[in-house]
Amino acid sequence: MAIRRALVSVYDKSGIVEFCRGLSALGVEIISTGGTATQLRKAKIKVKEVSSITGFPEMLQGRVKTLHPKIHGGILYKRGEKAHEKDVKKHSIAPIDVVVANLYPFEKTSAQTSDMEKIIEDIDIGGPAMVRAAAKNFRHVVVVVDPGDYAGVLWELQRKGDVSEKTRYSLMLKAFERTGAYDWAISSYFSSRTGAGDENEFPAKFEMKFEEAYPLRYGENPHQKAVAYRRIGKVSLFDAKVHSGKQMSYNNFLDADSALGLILEFKEDEPTTVIIKHNNPCGGATASTLAKSYELAHASDPESAFGSIMAFNRRLDVQTANAIGSKFVEVVLAPGFEPAALEILKQKPSRRILDVTQLFAQANKRKVNYRNITGGMLYQQSDDIVYDIAEAKVATKKKPAATVQADLHFAMKFAKHTKSNAIVLAKNLQVIGVGAGQMSRIDACNIAIEKAKRSKFEIRGSACASDAFLPFRDTLDRLAQEGIEALTQPGGSVRDSEVINAADGHGIAMVFTGVRHFKH
Repeated sequence: MAIRRALVSVYDKSGIVEFCRGLSALGVEIISTGGTATQLRKAKIKVKEVSSITGFPEMLQGRVKTLHPKIHGGILYKRGEKAHEKDVKKHSIAPIDVVVANLYPFEKTSAQTSDMEKIIEDIDIGGPAMVRAAAKNFRHVVVVVDPGDYAGVLWELQRKGDVSEKTRYSLMLKAFERTGAYDWAISSYFSSRTGAGDENEFPAKFEMKFEEAYPLRYGENPHQKAVAYRRIGKVSLFDAKVHSGKQMSYNNFLDADSALGLILEFKEDEPTTVIIKHNNPCGGATASTLAKSYELAHASDPESAFGSIMAFNRRLDVQTANAIGSKFVEVVLAPGFEPAALEILKQKPSRRILDVTQLFAQANKRKVNYRNITGGMLYQQSDDIVYDIAEAKVATKKKPAATVQADLHFAMKFAKHTKSNAIVLAKNLQVIGVGAGQMSRIDACNIAIEKAKRSKFEIRGSACASDAFLPFRDTLDRLAQEGIEALTQPGGSVRDSEVINAADGHGIAMVFTGVRHFKH
């Protein structure tokens, strides 16, 4: 099929001069618009204006250029189809064999400004129409939307005089992907806002676009196939810089995400280590140095720390790397690493080392999360609070000392990130026992106590956090047997008074937060 005529209209002009010079050398007539035509003429490339084809000038400040039968007829007509040949002959419509177009940068503009007029002006109309028309008629028209494809298309034309069917199909697919993503970006932007321009976190209808992000050998288990997808336009865990180690697995990503969510609860001036195993915290501590916090966190539950995910809230230093030593750790995650610390960690070649600096920078942005269920999705705001110590209500006669309040708040950060029902014991900003994911709260309590005893901690004088209210006094009575100092819970049970009386009877301070942290 002879390539005689190309329509060129691009916003991103990178590589366009070289491409059109190559087309022109092959005898292809170049038709162009506005700024593209101007740039080609400056490069001494012969160009015919679109207006000379349509008989109409560009109008409405460039909003209308190519929306004309002589343009779209030239793109859409099926060569060799009798009715089509008759129409184009009757109306003197010349064929357009190549369409080169990329679109106004709506995504970039909408991300950089809140000026609605500027955003609306960068909604391309003619470009997507041309691209779709050419893609629909790809057997007769070569459509090029990516400057990265210029060299390949030119190479085929120079050597074969045409573009192969395989290449045409590939270019068609890329064109529809681009216009689909463009329309999605526009509808997503406006659906995420109200008519007044405010953000709307829960629109009635919306779409999410994903792209393959990371190769996975299998899913949770070897018999399950799996793929990791990144949500387009969002910073994700897949963007972490992987310094060393084996390929990340499905379960590694789940646990690393849990570790990231928990470590982000702690400020940089609170050197903190958290340890995750099977999506639940099994250790954690805040201390005067990162290395000390690691030693205390590992001591929380050394057995569970074997093959765990470890996360740190500041740049990992040499002292901490030496403290980790040769211990078996699946993933080490931190917002940066000292070069010497990195070399120490790499001595264990199977250990995956993730730099999540970019994700720490996103930490203060309000997020939503979603989970798939059969035929649908649950979508909610992230649980982005713990509780305000100053606003929390002390429900008992005994009031916790400041150091105990700090332990209560620390323990609740871990309870928030532990599967319900959850009980966390802490002492001196160190986790000493965790009971996770139980069907009854008393069972979670017993597991936390058993964990603390197995690690040889003195429970007496510790603080306890419960992710939800105590429905009965049995949990508090059990904790009292071990001599806990204080407990924090949301409150709100019909038996609150019974539990308060029990706490008073045992001489335990109890704080009601008013904030529940179920994690299913």
